[in-house]
Amino acid sequence: MIEDDIARLRALVAAQDWLMDLLHTLEAERPGTCCVGAGAIAGLVWNSRLGREARTGVKDVDIAYFDSSNLSEAAEKALAWRLAAACPDAGLPFDVKNQARVHLWYAAKFGYPIAPYRSLEAAIATWPTTATAVGITLRGGEIQVIAPFGLRDLFDGVVRPNKAQITREIYEAKVRRWRDAWPGLTIVPWDG
Repeated sequence: MIEDDIARLRALVAAQDWLMDLLHTLEAERPGTCCVGAGAIAGLVWNSRLGREARTGVKDVDIAYFDSSNLSEAAEKALAWRLAAACPDAGLPFDVKNQARVHLWYAAKFGYPIAPYRSLEAAIATWPTTATAVGITLRGGEIQVIAPFGLRDLFDGVVRPNKAQITREIYEAKVRRWRDAWPGLTIVPWDG
């Protein structure tokens, strides 16, 4: 049941002081428009399954926000710097991306253009796997979950491609890294 999964994720998040500090900082910086997502959340859940520290195998903390009024890379870098200064206990670098500007650089990085996203939720719905298309934020001090595909794959350790935007090559590169970092994941093949 989705409510049980949300409660379970909220409990895992609430137990991480570093993550709660970060969420409070984000709520103060960009109320209602910013989340921690993707690998940091998947790593938290998958490491919990393995009885490991929450950040094991996680390379950075993905911060996604949506601000169509400022599409500058400088704004992303400034937020990353402020987060690093305010949240040193995170222990990982911050990968800050304004989802309103992804379409400006996506083709240069991945080889094909995408349409502009209309919201943070719309952006998350295109992230590479159903398990990692998850964002968490605080609203009014309460943990909110954005999970367009639900949380079942995340909690079951199932890595399934979300073909809304990515290519097979992008998916398989992620799978190779995750397979080594989190043994026991069930990897659904691109064509599966």
